[in-house]
Amino acid sequence: MIAEEIRETLFSLQDEPYREFQVKLIPSIRPETMIGVRTPVLRKLAKELSKDPGIDEFLQDLPHRYFDENQLHAFLISEIKAFDKCMEQTEKFLPFINNWATCDQLSPKVFKKHRQDLLPHIRVWIKSKETYTVRFGIGMLMQHFLDEDFDLAYPELVSKIRSEEYYINMMIAWYFATALAKQYDAVLPYIEQKKLAPWTHNKAIQKARESYRVTQEQKDYLKSLKVKG
Repeated sequence: MIAEEIRETLFSLQDEPYREFQVKLIPSIRPETMIGVRTPVLRKLAKELSKDPGIDEFLQDLPHRYFDENQLHAFLISEIKAFDKCMEQTEKFLPFINNWATCDQLSPKVFKKHRQDLLPHIRVWIKSKETYTVRFGIGMLMQHFLDEDFDLAYPELVSKIRSEEYYINMMIAWYFATALAKQYDAVLPYIEQKKLAPWTHNKAIQKARESYRVTQEQKDYLKSLKVKG
């Protein structure tokens, strides 16, 4: 089975010091499920395996046993060139994502060419009960809809999300920090009018103030908008 062959390949690429680093970086993942394959190595392997006619067998083999298999799965989906197939595989995989790293590594290249087809899916994802499906949806808005396709309807969608989940709130903050860097005048009212939950509001300001794309004058003003709580 190709899944077993891939697992053996992953273990042959194991980097033990890197594994120890990852265990600390992603505390939500059980250490025994981490093999420790470096990201550039996984990306290269995904490019090679994406040409294998039998790779769909691996994509159907869910849930995976190891974190590194999930990472490889995300990179494989990101390589799929046909939008419909890529979306189908993305939606099959999303419920099995159980950590921020795999969520953020899933970045299908074909989505950039099909942004308007992507939007209806994003609207569904951000209403999900699954933490990493919501995070992924926000991430796609941040990646694809803060430049030429920007519309105030999108930060409005994100600003209305309320969650007790750290990894959702961190992504909301990241979204607004990036939006401030790219669309400062349009997005600033969301901070001025305190439309975000207090922790997320302050984290967005913090991350924006760490950005080289935000001017010092803007950073000073954002600092004055921090709230208690």
